[in-house]
Amino acid sequence: MEIVDYLKSLSVEGRLLAAAAEQAGPGASVPTCPGWQVRHLLRHTGMVHRWAAAFVTEGHREYHPDGGEPDLDGVELLDWFRAGHHHLVEALAAAPADLDCWAFLPAPSPLAFWARRQLHETAVHRADAESALGGALTEVGTEQALDGIDELLNGFHARPRSRVRTDLPRTLRVRAVGADADGGADAVWTVRLSAEPPKATREQVRDVPPADCELSGTAEGVYLALWNRLPLSAVTLTGDRTVARLWTDNSAVTWN
Repeated sequence: MEIVDYLKSLSVEGRLLAAAAEQAGPGASVPTCPGWQVRHLLRHTGMVHRWAAAFVTEGHREYHPDGGEPDLDGVELLDWFRAGHHHLVEALAAAPADLDCWAFLPAPSPLAFWARRQLHETAVHRADAESALGGALTEVGTEQALDGIDELLNGFHARPRSRVRTDLPRTLRVRAVGADADGGADAVWTVRLSAEPPKATREQVRDVPPADCELSGTAEGVYLALWNRLPLSAVTLTGDRTVARLWTDNSAVTWN
């Protein structure tokens, strides 16, 4: 995805999140985040938006702590969230292409990193807000879903802090069916699990050797399942299901 595409989607996702939160109400439970209510979701995501915007606007070249979550609720909290989301989108849109600031995952540039990271941060939490309503989730486009899968596998879980580990080496195949732009082929990753951080490879061939477990489905379904926003029953599993469970039990990305 190009930066302009990240920003368009980020703008939409934030507005959808706020709308779902407003409809659900601040006290509604968030099934995808056990123990959270919508108010907690808004406080957290709004804090992250302001934290990210500070790197873009202030050019911090090292880690800079967040400003904490506000003691707001109800309409004031929604207004605060919307203002922070708008500020983030505007800050990214106004940033120079050669923006120099801290980033924590590989990307073509710091600007590309922050645009990408905040899109997927917001999209996942938009799904959380919609889950509080108990209905269908807004569709995630194929290109956005593939980008998010790649960020999760080759970004977050390539880091030393990933807890997805096993003493017995295993392989997890991730397949987004018909999602590759190259003639509608499947988009496929092989994730090698061991006592070290997972190593994911985007496969460039159509025929790949069998894996211990394969998780497959639409790009959207795979994206949300890998982020633990849909259950494994929402995708197709073949092979040893304990390998997929190893992922879901240990892959949660936490703030601290």
